[in-house]
Amino acid sequence: MRTHKFYDFNVHATPECESTPEAMVKVASGYGYAGIAITNHTPHPLRALDSVDHAGTRVYSGVEVVAKNPTHLMQVIRKHRAKVCVLSVHGGREKINRAAVESRDVDVLSHPGEKLNQVLMRFASENLVAIEFDVGLIIRLRGSGRVRALAELSHNLRLARKYGAPMILTSNAQSIYDLRAPGEMVALAGIFGMTVEEAVAAISTVPEAIMRRGSRKWVMEGVEIVDRIVP
Repeated sequence: MRTHKFYDFNVHATPECESTPEAMVKVASGYGYAGIAITNHTPHPLRALDSVDHAGTRVYSGVEVVAKNPTHLMQVIRKHRAKVCVLSVHGGREKINRAAVESRDVDVLSHPGEKLNQVLMRFASENLVAIEFDVGLIIRLRGSGRVRALAELSHNLRLARKYGAPMILTSNAQSIYDLRAPGEMVALAGIFGMTVEEAVAAISTVPEAIMRRGSRKWVMEGVEIVDRIVP
């Protein structure tokens, strides 16, 4: 793990939650993260985050889109896509889940809720929409709720493996106390069946791929605009 840089791309802060971006990045830096993304839910206003870094840990602008239906979802995506590095969709309903994985403008399908099926996972793989695995569920839930969450995470993991969909591991932190160190994230992912290699990729190489796509120079996987060299 020492050769990787780690990222948590589902962190919530003021004005949606109590902890500030400054407080979140300070704690994340202490845990050894290279970066976090503040992905407040719409319609909470987004802060300017350009100067919110701490000891080499960077804060990336993000948003978690909450939509009433697929048409509304596309409208909100168009509104925010150019403004953020990380665009997530708050899923949980079949029509929203499908619209999210069918869009190349979406980086992450968060909180899929219901078990995803083969069709949706194929779309996620084709369009490079990362499926979120929220370890916060394991920590916060108890009893039957935790059992159901683990079953859904395990089911989605098996399908993501089968169809090669990108997987991203997050804390879904609502405060500084919800953040977890990379090693703990990897250990928690093992509870629902992720291998160490999969979990490490889900907090390192997958977020890095999202950042590359967030660049205006990215065209598609393997194709990127390079600066023109003038002789």
